[in-house]
Amino acid sequence: MISVTDKTLQDLQFSTVLEAVAEKCVTDLGKEKALTIKPFPDREQLMNALLQTSEYVSSFQNNNAIPNHGFENIAHELKFLAIEGSFLEVNGFRKIRAISETSNTLIQFLKKFEEYYPKLQERSSSVELTKAIILAIDAVLDKYGEVKDSASPDLTDIRRRINTVRGKVNQSFGQALTHYNSLGYLDEIRESFVQNRRVLAVLAMYRRKVKGSAVGTSKTGSIVFIEPEATFQYSRELSNLEFEEQEEIVRILKLLTQQIRFYEPLISAYQELLSDVDVIAAKARYGFKMNAILPKITQERRLYLRDAYHPILLLTNNLKKEVTHPQTFELLQERRIVVISGPNAGGKTISLKTVGLLQLMLQSGMLIPVHERSETFLFDRILTDIGDNQSIENHLSTYSYRLKNMNYFLKKCNNKTMFLIDEFGTGSDPELGGALAEVFLEEFYHREAFGIITTHYSNLKILANELPHATNANMLFDEKSLEPIYKLVLGQAGSSFTFEVAQKNGIPYGLINRAKKRVEVGKVRFDKTIANLQKERSKLEKTSQTLKEEEIRAREESKKMEAINQKIKQKLESYQELYDSNQRLIYIGQKIDDISSKYFSNKDKKELIGEFLKMVEIENSKRKKASAKEVKAQEVKQKEIVKEVQVQVEKIRKEKKEKKRIAAIVPEKPKRELKVGDRARMQDGQAIGTIEKIEKNKAIVNYGLFTSTVRLEVLEYVEPIKK
Repeated sequence: MISVTDKTLQDLQFSTVLEAVAEKCVTDLGKEKALTIKPFPDREQLMNALLQTSEYVSSFQNNNAIPNHGFENIAHELKFLAIEGSFLEVNGFRKIRAISETSNTLIQFLKKFEEYYPKLQERSSSVELTKAIILAIDAVLDKYGEVKDSASPDLTDIRRRINTVRGKVNQSFGQALTHYNSLGYLDEIRESFVQNRRVLAVLAMYRRKVKGSAVGTSKTGSIVFIEPEATFQYSRELSNLEFEEQEEIVRILKLLTQQIRFYEPLISAYQELLSDVDVIAAKARYGFKMNAILPKITQERRLYLRDAYHPILLLTNNLKKEVTHPQTFELLQERRIVVISGPNAGGKTISLKTVGLLQLMLQSGMLIPVHERSETFLFDRILTDIGDNQSIENHLSTYSYRLKNMNYFLKKCNNKTMFLIDEFGTGSDPELGGALAEVFLEEFYHREAFGIITTHYSNLKILANELPHATNANMLFDEKSLEPIYKLVLGQAGSSFTFEVAQKNGIPYGLINRAKKRVEVGKVRFDKTIANLQKERSKLEKTSQTLKEEEIRAREESKKMEAINQKIKQKLESYQELYDSNQRLIYIGQKIDDISSKYFSNKDKKELIGEFLKMVEIENSKRKKASAKEVKAQEVKQKEIVKEVQVQVEKIRKEKKEKKRIAAIVPEKPKRELKVGDRARMQDGQAIGTIEKIEKNKAIVNYGLFTSTVRLEVLEYVEPIKK
């Protein structure tokens, strides 16, 4: 069972978080509940709350949005229902009906989508689903919140009679209006309403000539307002009927109240459910705004908050469009205490508060802004000593107050405690206060508590280095500008950069030297060594970051080259397929030419058909059967390759034309006469063959797979390869 004092809540600014959550509630009761959020007493309740909030966040990103859960507070109506003999007004029933309908809709929805919202459904399933309340109210009230005529037989009869009398009132008044207006007794306005009664506007000089009851005069006294005699009789009857109507309505509302009173516990449960869902929704909206998640909750003693943000600082900086630097914290059984040191304004206190506030929020059922691989376990107690704690009321100095606080820590600290202390040991003589702080730290260490402290004291830095399960940490600073980088690094103490910061702020160098002489040499050397190490770490950090960036760029370039190589390989394969296909067609063409030559010589059709069929059979034996779809796909692919090749060929032709144009300007070398045995190629081709025979102006060239007859004028000599 977790124990957190009001001081801890104040130190970690937990109330600021609760106020932000309350602002996102849509009901007054929800806001009241949000402001009273506290850490949960046991693990089961906490896990339910965390999972409910996480489920609600998921509804923002799926198509199954959770229905409206808003309602008007019915605390007043519930009090009346608890008093026997009292009855509710119409507006009270309207609010009860609305809250019943909203609850039923929500319960039905969560039951339908239990797979998406199991924990929310579990919470809603504890409340009964019934339409009885809605049906009972609908039997009496219409959609406008008025009592229906059919609410009782007596009310039906009374209202029927009221309508009849109202008709007579209007009829009698109309007759009087017409009569006296024709006699010229009425003013130009003719009629008016006085005391909610319809009256004639009679000129004062004719007041005695109009039969009826005078109910008032105008400001000037020139007009007397008179209710006609016949109308007055009907108006009295109407008033009596309206009184009877009101009595009947009260009787009906009393009966309805008695009927609804039976459901008072359920109606209270409805309001409780909706207000709980309102708080869950508010926590979800607050978390969603800063990309908060539910980290892994473990039984193992480990706190690992990766890329953790201080929620208040994050949202404030987001509004200002400023950068917020995340921090990573890890506390283990083997490294359970971290001592953070370094100059002021480097982010030590914010780092300390970030851990405490996030843990407090998590144990109060809220999601936190950390990396998804973060994890933590649950503490039984969180102790804090942050800020200036002078107590004016109790006449205590800062140091006295801190000693009183340390005494409380010593009473409560154990292996399920997390303690957070800012500027540990300050407020007294540095050596004496530091020694006492050292003893306190050793005591917390031996009790196996988890803790983070910030300090400037060298003895505490040394102690953290000597204790096996404690470690130093520092906030990185730029080694040149001494500006904070807001990054926490474990494993090394931080220098306070006292003299460096003083020099940067314009303090004369002579004064700084005098100050150095007054400090023990060992302390100066120790602080200087830490400062140098910190500067080296900062340099290494920058180098490491640069190397990482270069490695990422190299990987990206490597991937691009692999992709390009793959494309080139695919194109080469496509071109090779096209070349082989064209070579095969040239070979077939050559064979047909040979068969044609033979037929030209011997005119033997049988031999011609036999040779042709033989060639066709040979070619068909090489073909593979393919479906129409595959053939079509192959044709499309072939067309694309041909189109691409044509583009390349056109490019080559243009280049050759340009070369010929240039060659025409430069005198040509005398062309060598070709003879049998020479290696030659066509002027616009790449294939090289050997001349086997020359006849007149033609040559038979052997290309290896086939021979071809080519005109001598398009052939050019190719020099033999030198061995």
